[in-house]
Amino acid sequence: MIDKAKIAELVNEKLTEDQFLVDVTVSSSNVIHVMVDSDTGISINQIVEISRFVESNLDREVEDFELSVFSSGLSEPFRLVRQYKKNLDTEIEVLLTDGRKLAGLLKRADEQGIDLEVTTKEKLEGSKKKELVTRVHSFEYSEIKEAKKILKF
Repeated sequence: MIDKAKIAELVNEKLTEDQFLVDVTVSSSNVIHVMVDSDTGISINQIVEISRFVESNLDREVEDFELSVFSSGLSEPFRLVRQYKKNLDTEIEVLLTDGRKLAGLLKRADEQGIDLEVTTKEKLEGSKKKELVTRVHSFEYSEIKEAKKILKF
């Protein structure tokens, strides 16, 4: 079986300073999936270069494999703190481990967790109709089941 750590090492050799490895999976049938991302965006040509580099450093004569290198898509959940940091001041949707789902503006992301600015309509005391109320919620990563960017068209 192909070593996941070796694949990660090969990918990291080819990445530029603003690019980073998100995930590597190797199935029991040697299907390799490599997900990469970038702080400034990654082109298809850069992905092809990474794929060719990894493939040229593996020997199909020793072990046959299938390789797929792709960028972290817009609808993919965040997996690394760096992805949260990359999306500061962006609207994200967060599914918490307790089942709550919140959408808001990502205001802080560090090694401990995130701050999410959420605006909701609430009926305030002494008011007849609902008004917009903005609150900042802080979450540790252990409280977050999934978070991803909200796409707006």
